[in-house]
This record gives sequence, C-alpha cells and structure tokens, in this order.
Amino acid sequence: MKKLINDPSDVVDEMLEGMVSAHPDRLRRLDGTEVLVREDAPVDGKVGIVSGGGSGHEPTHAGYLGEGMLDGAAAGEIFTSPTADQLEEMVAACDAGEGVLCVVKNYEGDVMNFDTAAEMVEMDDVDVRQVVVDDDVAVEDSLYTSGRRGVCGTILVHKVAGAAAARGDDLDEIVEHAEGVVENVGTMGTALTSCTTPEKGEPTFDLGEDEIELGIGIHGEPGTERVDQMPADDVADHLTEAVLDDLELDAGTEVVTIVNGMGGTPLSELFVVQRRVDELMDEHDLDVWDAWVGDYMTSLDMEGCSITVCALDEERKELLAAPADTPAMTVLE
Repeated sequence: MKKLINDPSDVVDEMLEGMVSAHPDRLRRLDGTEVLVREDAPVDGKVGIVSGGGSGHEPTHAGYLGEGMLDGAAAGEIFTSPTADQLEEMVAACDAGEGVLCVVKNYEGDVMNFDTAAEMVEMDDVDVRQVVVDDDVAVEDSLYTSGRRGVCGTILVHKVAGAAAARGDDLDEIVEHAEGVVENVGTMGTALTSCTTPEKGEPTFDLGEDEIELGIGIHGEPGTERVDQMPADDVADHLTEAVLDDLELDAGTEVVTIVNGMGGTPLSELFVVQRRVDELMDEHDLDVWDAWVGDYMTSLDMEGCSITVCALDEERKELLAAPADTPAMTVLE
C-alpha cells in the first residue's frame, strides 16, 4: 500500500484539519468531533441542511458545505457511519429555529444513527426531518442495506434541498423538493479495480487483470456481476440502459446526467464515457438539460465510474441552477 497518510487511525482527523485549514473562511470544526459546519452556522431564518456518512467518499460530504448546499457534514471513519452523538451535535449546531433536514444515504448504519440522533434532538424541541436516498438501481438488498443503496444521486438532493433552504422555503417544502429528486433519480456504477482502505492496506476484493465489476457500491463491496473488460462505450451502454430501464422516462423528458469518478479514474476517461452517455440520451429522445462530469462521490482510490440520470421539472431545474459556493461545487448566478 502506498498512500499519502501518517498513522492509518489518524486519517479522518487529519483530513478534517486539512479541510478547515484550506477553507478557514468557509468551514469550522465542532470541538471534539468529526463534524464540520459552515463557518456561519446556524444561519438565521433558514432551515438547516445536513448530511454525513463514512469517510472515503470525498468530496462527499464536507466538500458540499456552504451557501446553497449543506450547513453541516459529519464524517465517520472510513466506510463507517458517524455515531449518533456526533450527528446530534451536528443537527443542534445547524438549527436556527426553522428546523433541520437530514439527507441520509440508505445504508443501515447511517439510517440507524440518524434515527437515533433525530430522537435525541427532538427532545430539545428541534424540528428535524429525514430524506433517505436510495438511487442505486443495481441491487435491491446488499451487504450494507435493506433496500437500494444511496449513491451519487445524493449530491443532487444536497443541491436541490440546499437551494430551496437558501431561498427561504420552509421545512415541509424542502422535504417535498428533496423527495422529488429521490423519486426521479437512478444510478449504477462499475469498478475496474478494488479500493484499498488505510486500515486494511490491501484491496477490498480481487479483480483479475482483464475483469471489471458491474453494479458496485461505494464501500468497496463487490458488484452484481463480474465480466471481461470491455470498451468504454459498452460500459456506458450497460450502466445507462439499466438506469433508464428503472426510471421508465417518457420521450422528451428533460434530464441531468452525472458521470462520476470513483476516485482513481482520470478525467479524460470520464469524458470518454460522457460522450457515449450523451449519445444514449439522444437515442432515447431525452433532453439533456445539464451534464456533470467529475469526482462527486468516490470510493477512495477505486478506478471506475457511476452514471446517474435524474428527470427534471421546472422546479428542480430552478433549484439546480441556483447559486452555490462550496469547496467542491460552485454555481454562479
């Protein structure tokens, strides 16, 4: 294992220190926690939008802290949910009296600990709601979930909910916007290699020299099917068609697409995939309103990608186009 780390047990702590030192005008760390919040949190008159989960998916989650997106992000250890106590502190720190929305990826540890944290803050009269994202079309139940996994579509929920909060929508309205994304988004991913966690120091699973894994999650868990390596267009076809089969979109539907890197894939290769995804949208008579390409939700150093498609209406388009200013995403007016 070759990694730019010190002690493997210090990776998350030192990563968070580094994020704050790089963005001291945007982020601050809650004392004694692995929680980062906006420097100005809680923001008066605004619903708080928070998320969190295991580390190793950067820039998710703290990379999306800032105006127009998240107010708080809790970081667990690598691929491990934050504790309920940490989540409770995050929610409390982001509550300005208008309530807090928790955006939760559908993994059992995350769901359980967010549920517990919500019960704890509700005893202090905080109005807290949760939206659970389950956009992975590859599997119904997995090693880490009951139901479908929450993956890259979560970023669209962050953006829509954050924009709605920034313009002054109330908690009920923001929940409706967030659930609208969850109901209209699908994702599927592939791995060319496994990832290597700092603590383990070796690949999470074995892949042959000429093999790839289809239907992978974001925790290094194996996918649904192991196949011989294939050209980029064939990979894009397999992933995109699976997502579109799940969504069953009408011709003429406007969509946003994401070609997301898993952490170890060159941007040049992601654009090769994007080229084919755009062709497939045209073949299905879908209108691409916007296309995102890059590392949005990764799996450490895994080589591979995921493809996300989300159906849009006028409200979602307005919220996705709204300004955002975060370390990992900037949307200009």
